[in-house]
Amino acid sequence: MRKMLIVVAMLGLTAYPALAGVTGEKGSQESVTGPKQAYEKAVAGQSQEPSMVLVPAGEFTMGSATGDADERPAHQVYLDSFLIDRYEVTVEQYAAFLQETGTSSPSDWRMMNQLSNKKRPVSNVDWADAAAYCKWAGKRLPTEAEWEKAARGTDGRLYPWGNEPPTPRHANYGQAGSSNNGALAPVGSFEEGKSPYGVYDMAGNVWEWVSDWYDHDYYRASPPRNPEGPLTGGFKGIRGGSWNSSPRALRSADRYWDPPTFRSQYLPGFRCAKKP
Repeated sequence: MRKMLIVVAMLGLTAYPALAGVTGEKGSQESVTGPKQAYEKAVAGQSQEPSMVLVPAGEFTMGSATGDADERPAHQVYLDSFLIDRYEVTVEQYAAFLQETGTSSPSDWRMMNQLSNKKRPVSNVDWADAAAYCKWAGKRLPTEAEWEKAARGTDGRLYPWGNEPPTPRHANYGQAGSSNNGALAPVGSFEEGKSPYGVYDMAGNVWEWVSDWYDHDYYRASPPRNPEGPLTGGFKGIRGGSWNSSPRALRSADRYWDPPTFRSQYLPGFRCAKKP
């Protein structure tokens, strides 16, 4: 089905996959087995930048043996340590970038750039603009592997907070509509939904760009250390679900894609990463 969607999307005959109905309905219910592991919270909290979290070097399980086809096979990946933003980039932060660089603003910027939205995540940003912001901030977009490890840690959990199904205590999701800045929650609103490393909003609110080109079959041959995705492609990866997504799209292993030039008022947003 995904391959058919890619062909259709490339022909311009249908909406992008993240726009279809309630986002994230891709397949059968996923389950998780195996004991939880203890997390190195003290290490993760040692970032010298309070706006970022240090994710320690080591292995984690990427993908899902019982998830969608593009999440298989589940495989062990080793990542060097990295820093990732604790919160999604906000409207206020993006406004400073626009003012300093003169970059073109999102089409709905006048509506987005209101006092009531300053602490909400910026959205309607294409991949190049997200990458440019991160470079301006002395950072970069996270790889797909970095994003997933920061979201789920090392115990193979379904969601950033564990295996418990999502509730309104965990994330901003499941709302009706397709264009509503007011539906976005201020970043850091869901204390019970943060990841094992203390990263907020990695499920719901806005989809997030990652640096990788998307490849449905990439996991079949991806390198076991510090994978960075295919060298080329037609789509960039997005992760995490949004305010109008179904619970399934909030799973940390869930993968989606969009053309790098794509913009929408409910996706994508982004956060940045860098080496320590």
